Amino acid sequence: MTDRTTPLYVVLNRSGDEFGEYHRFLDGHPCRTVYLTTPGGLPALDQDGATEVHVRDSLAHDDLLPLVREIADRHGTPEAVFGQSEYDILTAARLSAALGVPGGYGLDLVERFKDKPAMKSAVGAAGLRVPRFLRLDDAPSAEAVVDALGGLPLVLKPRAEAGSQGVTVVRSTDELRDALVGVDPEAYECEEYVEGDIFHVDGVRRSGRLHFVTASQYVHTCLDYAHGRPLGSVLLDPGPERDELITFADRCLRALGLRDGAFHLEAIRRPGGELVFLEVGLRPGGAQVPFLHVDLYGIDLFAEAFRAALGLPPLWQPSEPVGPRAGGWLIYPAPRELPGRVVARTSPKSAVPEVYHEELPAIGQIMTGPGSYDEGCGIFRFRGRSAAGVRAAVHTAMEVYGLRTERAEGAEPRG
Repeated sequence: MTDRTTPLYVVLNRSGDEFGEYHRFLDGHPCRTVYLTTPGGLPALDQDGATEVHVRDSLAHDDLLPLVREIADRHGTPEAVFGQSEYDILTAARLSAALGVPGGYGLDLVERFKDKPAMKSAVGAAGLRVPRFLRLDDAPSAEAVVDALGGLPLVLKPRAEAGSQGVTVVRSTDELRDALVGVDPEAYECEEYVEGDIFHVDGVRRSGRLHFVTASQYVHTCLDYAHGRPLGSVLLDPGPERDELITFADRCLRALGLRDGAFHLEAIRRPGGELVFLEVGLRPGGAQVPFLHVDLYGIDLFAEAFRAALGLPPLWQPSEPVGPRAGGWLIYPAPRELPGRVVARTSPKSAVPEVYHEELPAIGQIMTGPGSYDEGCGIFRFRGRSAAGVRAAVHTAMEVYGLRTERAEGAEPRG
């Protein structure tokens, strides 16, 4: 007989590492957990302690809804349906709405964080600077888009994707016209191209206040990474620049209505100093962001995101600084020519003492796909005495890191 008095949580999971250890995040909280996971996410889960575990190749809403209804029939309505990944947050909210789930993130909130026009509309309505933008279903032609946004260059973006997937910078009307061929107008937007340095602000809000927050400056951009360049970031030192970014991010999050949850917000500082909102995710940052925060601050952003969504108190509490907090990370994408075999690589550790963690591809390893922010051809984490020192170390690592690949004949590339 199922004990329906104990809270039931349904978790959509793709993470096979420590950030998928939800049983650890629960920290002894009495509950029932049902995991809906991809095969790659299974190793991280506490299968013995779970009420049910379902392995699915697809975590799409339409594929999961019948299963989640069956789970609710067997065990009662869940207290929350949680999706950790950017790809599952909206699905979890839609499943919650279909089942009348009382907890977790509401559909209205999630849609503001997933749909870029809605996101920028909310932030702009609060008097904060956002790029001029236009939904493509509101414009009949490339010329109309350019006229409406006040000129070129422009950025063509999917409305709901992350990680610069499908993003194109266009510098002429002809380029925009070509880029629009085959694009679903309802799934895309176009916005003003804003020049400047790009920053990210990461943290957790609880009860409408910042519980934990950091600010970092990117080294290169996510779009650069998609085009084959390394990507990294450096934590900012305490001071006016960091404070201004954090205040700006907090105002954006208030405008979006986030009371409890983790966030990864990106902003651009124009050459004149003006801050411009770029976009935000209702989740911890990707790449090495969560690992660096565990190493330097002792906070597991994924644990805090999970607990915030479920309405549980935070695990991490502020404490006195211990050791250096200056840090950063750097990741290398897969080779441009795929499939590619790694034939040589050298560690930058001897030349860059700030590197405290590295993951190098194995000699002979064959890269068949473009990879992601979590896998590629080199991962490095840095710590030092100041942001300037760490930034110099990141640039030195890019100069000295040696990587050579060759085309792997006979292997099939994957998209």
